Amino acid sequence: MANSYTQLYIQIVFAVKSRENLISEQWRVSLEKYICGIITHNKSKPLAIYCNPDHTHILLGIHPGISISEMARDLKTNSSRWINENKLIKGKFNWQEGYGAFTYSKSQLDAVIKYIINQPIHHKKITFKEEYLRILQKSNVDYDERYLFEWYD
Repeated sequence: MANSYTQLYIQIVFAVKSRENLISEQWRVSLEKYICGIITHNKSKPLAIYCNPDHTHILLGIHPGISISEMARDLKTNSSRWINENKLIKGKFNWQEGYGAFTYSKSQLDAVIKYIINQPIHHKKITFKEEYLRILQKSNVDYDERYLFEWYD
């Protein structure tokens, strides 16, 4: 019987609803670990993650039987449920609708991992909006600004 072989590396980016700075440094690492568990549960491999106060970047090797939309849905639904069940914020936590998903080759992984891990340094120089628009442009993604994340800069 023939085997299937894949190399599917995806960066998924999504934002906190209303772009509020709700992800606290006190529990950021716990959230990142929980999100890595969701990825692993979906037969995929987490490679890098950073949860900024208002948005999250994740690089993963995705299992070919899992669609990107299923992965994004599971990540957002289960992580927001975890935040709410653990009462980590006052009120209800939600992610904004939508996400960005970008593919990379194996030769690009080191650079993308460094980029994600160095998010705090990166965001001292550039806003999330500028960052996201650059990723879309670098990836040659056609987009309509009316349907991007809500921006509150």
